[in-house]
This record gives sequence, C-alpha cells and structure tokens, in this order.
Amino acid sequence: MKRGKHSQQMVQMGLPFTNLALLADKLVAGVDEVGRGSLFGPVVAAAVILSPEAAHSLKAAGVTDSKQLSPHQRQVLAQQIRAVATDCKIGMASVAEIDRLNILQASLLAMQRAILRLQPQPQLCLIDGNQRIPTLTIPQQTLVKGDQHSIEVAAASIIAKVWRDRLIIRLADRYPGYDLATNKGYGTRKHRQAIQQLGICRQHRQSFSPCRPTPNQEIELLEDNQGEVCVPDRTVE
Repeated sequence: MKRGKHSQQMVQMGLPFTNLALLADKLVAGVDEVGRGSLFGPVVAAAVILSPEAAHSLKAAGVTDSKQLSPHQRQVLAQQIRAVATDCKIGMASVAEIDRLNILQASLLAMQRAILRLQPQPQLCLIDGNQRIPTLTIPQQTLVKGDQHSIEVAAASIIAKVWRDRLIIRLADRYPGYDLATNKGYGTRKHRQAIQQLGICRQHRQSFSPCRPTPNQEIELLEDNQGEVCVPDRTVE
C-alpha cells in the first residue's frame, strides 16, 4: 500500500498519528482556529508546517490539544513550535467580517488567510473539524478533533490560542470593565453582566444575541473612533 493512500485512510478513520507528512510524503500544514464561541474580538487561525524531526521533538515536549494545557504550558510550547516549525503563520477575521459573513464563514476565512501566508505553500492542509475551506485551491482534508490526532493541528491550536489570548489582553486595556483579561472575550457571567451594565463596544460581535445593541448603543458605536484591532508583537506570527 502506498504511503499517501494509507495516511488518507487513517485520517478518514480518525485514528491517531504523530506526523502526517511522514506517512503521506507531502508537505502538510495543520490548521486550527480559536475564538469561534467568543462574544468579543476576532476569530484567529494558525497554520503550521512541521518536518518529521520537528514533529517528533514536539510530541516528546508535550504538544497536544491546546484546551488540555495550562496557559503557562501553552506559552512555553508556542515558543518551541515557532523555533522548530518549517513555517507558522496567523490569519484573522475581524469582528466586522464575523458580523457580515457569520462566524463559520469568518473562521474558514481566517484559516485560509493563515494558509496562504505560509512559505513554502503546503501540498496538503489538514483542517480541524468537519468543514472544508470552500475557496482554498490547495488539497485539504478535514479531521474531527484533529488537535487530538495530528501533531500539526495540535501545534496550530496552541499557536492560535496563545496569539489570540495576547491580543485580547491588550484589547482589555482599551476596553476596560468587561474582565477581558480573564475571560478572553468569552461569555462568562461577569462578561455578560458587564454588557448589561456598560453596553457593548466596537469589538463585541453584534451578530451574537448577547451583544445585539439597542438603538442608543448603535449611535454610540458610530461615534466611537477606537475601532481598530491592535496586534500583538509580530514575532508570534
């Protein structure tokens, strides 16, 4: 059986493996996003290409689904991933794009942007989840719970999470009162209470029901000139 056919069967069956590139003999990018369920801020994706040697070292270092790691572990592993990756890039879709397109399409757009920034371009993209990127011309394979089955996708999940968390912490200084440094934009009780008391800001997703503005809030948003998203240190890209 050829390597490529064997690896595709493993992906379709959802079987765990360490490095798809080692099996498929292709340049593979793992792709994942973070922030789909957040009420605040952009959705962020990462795309990561690893050599077989890098994949082996990162697995030994403990790279896995970012949700299973502590913030400190993610920070340490993100540095290790960036140090050994063939390439690693970030893509983002803004709050305006989320509200215009819907969160699913914005997430796929962020993924595509991350992929298209990679150098070299991958021969295969392993996409976390069950949704293909409709306008991506590079071959792609979806993988449900990919961050638990692919070291490339797990690495992408860590990079995206660390990058977005740093962004939201910086935005917390611009938009105080929502406990953003703690909740990272997600709909905790304290965050929802702050929305009720303070109203929404420009970085809240108005297409999400907890953030739909009143007519008075819409006027205030139009008058607010602090709508740009600040970007963390570009060395993390």
